[in-house]
Amino acid sequence: MSPKIAVLDYGSGNLRSAERAIARLGPEVTVTADFDTALEADGLVVPGVGAFAACMNGLRGVRGEQIIGRRLAGGRPVLGICVGMQILFEKGVEHGITTDGCAEWPGAVERLNAPILPHMGWNTVEVPAGSVLFRGVDAGTRFYFVHSYAARHWEMEPGRFEAPLVTWAEHGERFVAAVENGPLCATQFHPEKSGDAGAEVLKNWLSTLS
Repeated sequence: MSPKIAVLDYGSGNLRSAERAIARLGPEVTVTADFDTALEADGLVVPGVGAFAACMNGLRGVRGEQIIGRRLAGGRPVLGICVGMQILFEKGVEHGITTDGCAEWPGAVERLNAPILPHMGWNTVEVPAGSVLFRGVDAGTRFYFVHSYAARHWEMEPGRFEAPLVTWAEHGERFVAAVENGPLCATQFHPEKSGDAGAEVLKNWLSTLS
């Protein structure tokens, strides 16, 4: 049977393009704000565009942080995209204002030090050995980014479990472009807007669903 995927609707944009990109790969996809539907799906996609604080307000409005936390506690896959990745960090800092995130990962999302912002367009990524998300994707492949803020450092210390795989990109400075951390994966770029390469990343994520 095809996996059932929930795209979490918490008032942030970019829902339909994510829905269409995943549905093209075969799964049954539902855009939903319903707690139980999002909790019980085989995979949960958390998209996001705009400001960190606004996304967190919307997420809390549908108890999204609880959905993410409970899914991960049970080893159930979650994929964050763009600001949907950023809110997984401990906090976001925009215009001097700090907003608490979901704190699944330590560290802050901050404004990039770059001569031109937003970082908008196609860019390459530096993929770690053993990556599943980028399996079959050629080195030098470009993905589509639209953002001014990012996690500029990776602060999670290696623990008892397998260390997360962190993919990097550069725009003015290095920043986290993707993370593979057990059931929790995320991309700063938009796989649903990245053509065949993005479709391959989504396909690889879907392949990890049990």
